[in-house]
Amino acid sequence: MEYLLHLADLTKAEAEGEGEAERHVMRAAWYERQGPAREVLVVGEMPVPVPGPGEVRVRVAVSGVHVGDLGKRRGWWGSTMAFPRVIPHGDGAGVIDAVGPGADEGRVGERVWVYLAQSYRPFGTAADYVVVPEGRAVPLPGQVPLEQAAGLGIPGITAHRAVLGDGPVDGRTVVVTGALGAVGRAAVAIARRGGARVIATVRRAAHVGEALEAGAHEVVDVSEGGVAERILALAPDGVDRVAELAFDANVATDLEILRYGGTIATYATRDANPQVPYWPLAFKNITVRFLSNDDFPEEANAAAATELTAALLAGDLRYPIAGRFALDDIAEAHDLAERAAATGRVVITL
Repeated sequence: MEYLLHLADLTKAEAEGEGEAERHVMRAAWYERQGPAREVLVVGEMPVPVPGPGEVRVRVAVSGVHVGDLGKRRGWWGSTMAFPRVIPHGDGAGVIDAVGPGADEGRVGERVWVYLAQSYRPFGTAADYVVVPEGRAVPLPGQVPLEQAAGLGIPGITAHRAVLGDGPVDGRTVVVTGALGAVGRAAVAIARRGGARVIATVRRAAHVGEALEAGAHEVVDVSEGGVAERILALAPDGVDRVAELAFDANVATDLEILRYGGTIATYATRDANPQVPYWPLAFKNITVRFLSNDDFPEEANAAAATELTAALLAGDLRYPIAGRFALDDIAEAHDLAERAAATGRVVITL
């Protein structure tokens, strides 16, 4: 009942068009230096943005928090601030309320989810309004809860690229490591929808059933050890692709389980300078695809957005929600997101 009331509140918010835009100010969260959430995040008022050529403005209902947003704010991976003030979060969902020159005026009032809102741009979705290029505002069917789509872009598009960046997977075997993470869940759904046999890995036995519910055909609990042997027992001829969460820790296992000509598509690593078994990888003609969500080809982003929306609509992809927060509590939301990557998404309701 609480969840239904929450969705009813979001639906009411979608329908209400009065407020900040008419006053030309909006509430937003931002930071002007990198650091811990409670030390650098500020909530206050800013001018409502005006869409430029080819852009649309979205009245944000839900903003998603992803580890990539945390990394930019904390300065992880050597990231720096390219702008003096940053409104965080690349992902969100809401309703288009204005368009710029050259954008489709017929889209005003359209329900959408957005991605890469803060990629090479200063202002993301942790605000009442966000402006994005028109193509990054994806039509969202009314049956899909806004909070499911609000955290979809960064992990979902990364997952799509990891699974399909080297071609179709119909009839192939795909291993998804960390299958219950934000990227992992989407990778499982995309691979299964693409006709692959999906073998998922999870960190403990209690997660096996959840990974099966998420769409995996078989699940291997890595805490029991012997991961390569157990995957090869399921796929004696080897697997075709691995969507890899932890390249440094798993490259040796991936090498063992992949067929000749297989692919490792990796989007994360703990050790930024991992040891790479060059010759064994070369002798098996294995491709290692390194992925960074901000820089995929636009056509790949568009294809991913279409498939992810279809997966949400069909119910093939669903994220548990680990926490819902108001904008004033964004620091608390960021702190939870740093701990909750494998248990669910964190969202901010505006």
